[in-house]
Amino acid sequence: MSSPPRKFTFDTVFETDGFVATTAPLKPSAPVITVEMVEAAKAQGLVEGQRAVEAKARAEAAAALADATQAIRQAMTALTALAQDHRTNSARLALAVGKAIAGAALDAFPEQPVIAALEALGREIEAQPRLIVRTGAAQAVGLGESLSEAAEAAGFMGQVVVKTDASLQPAAFSFDWGEGRAAFDPQDAAARVTAALEQALAAENSHAEPLNLEATP
Repeated sequence: MSSPPRKFTFDTVFETDGFVATTAPLKPSAPVITVEMVEAAKAQGLVEGQRAVEAKARAEAAAALADATQAIRQAMTALTALAQDHRTNSARLALAVGKAIAGAALDAFPEQPVIAALEALGREIEAQPRLIVRTGAAQAVGLGESLSEAAEAAGFMGQVVVKTDASLQPAAFSFDWGEGRAAFDPQDAAARVTAALEQALAAENSHAEPLNLEATP
């Protein structure tokens, strides 16, 4: 059995005088890979892999910290609003309780505000010959004697005259000593206290500042 023809390869060609005319091109030799090269490549791969893992871990930690900071901000905003509502409700409840106590005290001791006002105005009225006190009809009963005793204790030597005024609310009264006048209305006083409280609460709400958190990735 004949073998298949072999492809002719042009190797070294000699001329008739023995000199080399052409030579076949040298085949590229396969790269030589040493153990040291393998170990170096392996070490480089480990370093790059560790760097990639660390970079991913840092990115995930930064994202987690940003999420935690946002959650804390939202929680503090809610807590601030809740605390402000609690302060507001507590202040209004205290005011309501105070009004109830004051109303009960005025019902039990209606003459006390008049006597306290007389004592507070001692220096203003001490040289006046007469003090006119106007109050409601129900409160005027028995008030003259109490006022005379209070005026004497306060050093007022003039005459205390009690007059009724149907237009005055319960526990309301007015003083008139010629050169001056003073008046008290518990309803107006309560309204002024309520307005002052609401104004203070509104100012506190407008100046409240949220918690400032700086994220540190």
